[in-house]
Amino acid sequence: MPEAHPLGVPAHGETAAIVAVQSALADRPESLTVAQGLSYFGEHSIGWVAVSAIAAVLSPRRRRDWLVAGAGAVAAHAAAILVKRVVRRKRPHHPAVAVNVGTPSQLSFPSAHATSTTAAAILMSRAAGLPIGLGAAVLVPPMALSRILLGVHYPSDVAAGVALGAAVAAVAVRLDVSLQRGVSI
Repeated sequence: MPEAHPLGVPAHGETAAIVAVQSALADRPESLTVAQGLSYFGEHSIGWVAVSAIAAVLSPRRRRDWLVAGAGAVAAHAAAILVKRVVRRKRPHHPAVAVNVGTPSQLSFPSAHATSTTAAAILMSRAAGLPIGLGAAVLVPPMALSRILLGVHYPSDVAAGVALGAAVAAVAVRLDVSLQRGVSI
């Protein structure tokens, strides 16, 4: 049965999923604090760029890979913004959904945070010499869940962001490998 707002406005579909996530974590205020921190960290992919830049300085032998990771996160963010401007889906707006963080726009699809986090996780795993899926498995779920918990994205926004981020990371790797080999793309 869908969750309902105290005034009786029922939440359906993806909105009900947002309400369910928010309700499930309502008794854990630290989860909201962590989600807000992730939101600020991921805004415009700046946190991922900072991590990549620091790693590039600290790991000169893998500098190129770390710089590719930072550039890939920025490219993923840019790709998400372009898609948002084409799709123009509005963010969740329902009385049962608590919006717990500010956003730079009212456009929702895809989640730029999920997009840049996925690209960064894949590319940072590559830069660190870790299995590609490891970084994504550790970093993507908390960011993805945070977007829903904060009430700023539908689950499909987040899923599309993850897919777009993985695609951008794949393109970044292919481009980097081609450039290193001197092969045209």
